[in-house]
Amino acid sequence: MKGSSEHAPTGAENTDQSRKNIALATLVAILLAAAILTIFILPAEFNRDPTGIGETLGIRGLSEVGPTVGTLNKQSAGYQTDSVSFELLPYEFVEYKYRLEESGVVVYHWAASGPVSFDFHGEPEEGLDETEKSYSAGKGLEEKGAFTAPFGGIHGWYWANRGAETVTVEIKASGFFTASLEFRENDVSERVFAEAP
Repeated sequence: MKGSSEHAPTGAENTDQSRKNIALATLVAILLAAAILTIFILPAEFNRDPTGIGETLGIRGLSEVGPTVGTLNKQSAGYQTDSVSFELLPYEFVEYKYRLEESGVVVYHWAASGPVSFDFHGEPEEGLDETEKSYSAGKGLEEKGAFTAPFGGIHGWYWANRGAETVTVEIKASGFFTASLEFRENDVSERVFAEAP
């Protein structure tokens, strides 16, 4: 062999190397499974987030069903439909809100003939203006969605015409509200909806 110290691996050496490769692959698989369990499965399925990554990724508590989320949300208020429009002169505003019980649901669509500033917000019956909560705000021509009241009170929209042209805002809503309130500069009017038969 011309003095070469190299030699071909024997069957026993091949077996030892294969065992080492299998052991290493098994260890890597176990570590990877543990990481997936800790980072993804525990936060999403069991609401346990030891690393804090689940909260950052927005997956913490995905499998939990809250009191108002699920396939059934029974209501005690009657089912109502409402459609109303407002004409807003330049630099004029209006607020229109629905009186909802906690977990009351409204499906809505509002549209404006020109850009308006808006703020969809709510306030509890007690402590009006002190604990106002905003759900959606911005400037636009329309918004639609479904809303579940996090607390009993009045929930609705503020629209302001910041332009030089008159704008019409129309809202269509249906859901489990008992009254609507319209706020203008120095005027508040309330319309109570009759209970469904």
